[in-house]
Amino acid sequence: MRDVIIIGSGPAGYTAAIYAARAQLNPLLIASSVEPGGELMKTTEVENFPGFPEGIMGPELMTNFRAQAERFGAEFITEKVTRVDFSERPFRVWVRDDEYRAESVIVSTGARSLMLGLEAEQRLIGHGLSTCATCDGFFFRGHEIAVVGGGDSAIEEATFLTKFADKVTIIHRRDEFRASKIMQQRAFDNPKIEILWNHTVTEINGADKVESIEVTDTTSGATSTLAVTGVFIAIGHRPNTDLFTGVLDMDETGYLETVPGSSRTNIEGVFACGDVQDHTYRQAITAAGSGCMAAIDAERWLESQHG
Repeated sequence: MRDVIIIGSGPAGYTAAIYAARAQLNPLLIASSVEPGGELMKTTEVENFPGFPEGIMGPELMTNFRAQAERFGAEFITEKVTRVDFSERPFRVWVRDDEYRAESVIVSTGARSLMLGLEAEQRLIGHGLSTCATCDGFFFRGHEIAVVGGGDSAIEEATFLTKFADKVTIIHRRDEFRASKIMQQRAFDNPKIEILWNHTVTEINGADKVESIEVTDTTSGATSTLAVTGVFIAIGHRPNTDLFTGVLDMDETGYLETVPGSSRTNIEGVFACGDVQDHTYRQAITAAGSGCMAAIDAERWLESQHG
């Protein structure tokens, strides 16, 4: 029986574990063995996390987060949670046949970037291939790069990247954008942005860094090579919320809904933090901040329960 179980890791889950452990809540953090540490485990250098003027590697940053939580007594299980029951307290969480119980739960399962499904993506992520312009745009000063997508986030990323890159080509599989009209106009008006309509990326070339991409015309089937040194995939994100379908309130895209200004979900005693409930900022620093909020919310709620 625990005071709090944290489901998920990353900056949000680890920060929640640090705060919960320091509050003597003896947290148990259960994180998937596939990607313990979250999306930052796939990145190379993180230059925008405060306190590291020279930057720090993503995996090292997450290892430090975890070590800090362990120092204060947080416990970890590196396994995937297979089922939850939040219908009554204590809440129940299963890892296959093993059942864990807790007075409160913090959900920090994150969101994953949707990818194109190309073999090279796994190899080149963090080496010229990115899913976050605000994280990595700075590295592409003076480069020619491509952005894949046609929604608001793709146009926003492309516009932001023109601050650094000499040329940004937006590659979209259709002949019109899904983005809002005002965002589209920004792209059309920007002299650094070119648009390649009716094309898909069918190959990303480069052994250890992006050197070019192969694009295919969706109408004629013709292929051509685009000499770019950076590729930003902006076709959307998917929150890792399958486990909570029908259990916790979500918006139409699957992100967990929290009470504004807090980490509280629709179930009293269950809190959510990080990218699983944030489709606006999606930064390590905002995820860490919301992990702190969730731990403090959980601590105060537990105090109120125990009178």
